[in-house]
Amino acid sequence: MPKKRKSRGRAKGDAGKKARVQCSMCGKLVPRDKAKKVTRYTTVVDPMISRELRQQGAYIPRTKEIKMYCINCAVHRNVVRVRSKEERKSR
Repeated sequence: MPKKRKSRGRAKGDAGKKARVQCSMCGKLVPRDKAKKVTRYTTVVDPMISRELRQQGAYIPRTKEIKMYCINCAVHRNVVRVRSKEERKSR
């Protein structure tokens, strides 16, 4: 049977089973090496105010949000895109 992708859609190699993580959008359990990880920094301060405070030398704390998406949700949220047949196998 032909392979659609060189990596079989994962990054495990010969490592066997990987731990499963829950998709942040739909709750589906996905292998950790197959899930798409998105890191976003958020702050509670308004952007206009934070720019002024930064110019004055103030430190503005921000929180790190890490979200894991299954492939379906990652495509739906435009984290990854559907690639053509030729592009799939190249890295």
